[in-house]
Amino acid sequence: MDPQQILQYPHATAPAAGTSLEIAPGLRWLRMPLPFALEHINLWLLEDGEGWTIVDCGIASDPSKGLWEQIFATLPGGQDRPVRSRRVLVTHFHPDHAGLAHWLCQRFGATLWMSQAEYLTVHAIREGVAGYTPDNLLGMYRRNGLDAAALEKMAVRGNRYRLAVPAFPHNYRRIMDGDEIAIGACNWRVIMGYGHAPEHAALYSPELGVLISGDMVLPKISTNISVWSIDPEGNPLQQFLRSLKRHAELPADTLVLPSHGLPFRGLRERVEQLEEHHSQHFEELHEACAQPLSAFEAIPALFQRELDTHQLFFAMGEAMAHLHYLYYQGSLRRSTDADGVIRYLQDAALRKEPVPT
Repeated sequence: MDPQQILQYPHATAPAAGTSLEIAPGLRWLRMPLPFALEHINLWLLEDGEGWTIVDCGIASDPSKGLWEQIFATLPGGQDRPVRSRRVLVTHFHPDHAGLAHWLCQRFGATLWMSQAEYLTVHAIREGVAGYTPDNLLGMYRRNGLDAAALEKMAVRGNRYRLAVPAFPHNYRRIMDGDEIAIGACNWRVIMGYGHAPEHAALYSPELGVLISGDMVLPKISTNISVWSIDPEGNPLQQFLRSLKRHAELPADTLVLPSHGLPFRGLRERVEQLEEHHSQHFEELHEACAQPLSAFEAIPALFQRELDTHQLFFAMGEAMAHLHYLYYQGSLRRSTDADGVIRYLQDAALRKEPVPT
């Protein structure tokens, strides 16, 4: 059976651009376009007394601003239910989620709510500080085998994050794991996830039986898990797999609202699929490392397609994340060659089929 047939999609059609769709009492779904492969992001509006709470924002662009204006002009109650004095809640720092936070907060008089690690990461990347510099990133990729031609292409990209997040609020309300946030008639529990982002906030409402999963659980694609230059020895994939187990503890009939793709039921089954997906990647990568491989040289074992510069950026981080997992798990050993490149090789004395933990 196709793994996707296990999941249930109660809403087969996404709302058109500039419109919203109520999919649970007091909860509306809308979409914004994205200028890259994912093409769209799902955003959410929660009735909040006389106003609204926005969950995630879309990338900063004039078309996205126009769509927000159109949506609020056509909501039930219209301008009688403004966002003013309510929240803009951002799940994590990525530009499709945080890009318009500053504009929305200013436009509607709302307060930004966010985890501390994500809030500080936005400012650090925008300003190119605390290790989030092109030189630091390119140096890490060079040590992991990225060739000179690809390094040169990445070097000319500059700070693309700042283009997508041109401004960001200078104050916020901190949210933490386990917080209960009263929004309208419902309580929403914050479930922090790790690996995809430093401190990703998902939201679960037991009254509605709904999980706003952000990027932690997506129905058709696997979440990108990358090693970042600020933590070049990190093990983000282990963090992510452990976080998934926490999400799988929610009730089996939970309606999952992902940032990309369609809302679905089958959370536990989807978590099992993602665990199996990574387990298969571990096995394939371990087999490929019968000869010494850098992260760059290992990419074909994970991605069997041509990658442009934007995709290669993420593929490098993902290859490193899988290799780090196997290295810390004990299935691979590593060394730095005379060319200064880190390479990984099977440790024949240890088992060859690592299982996510």
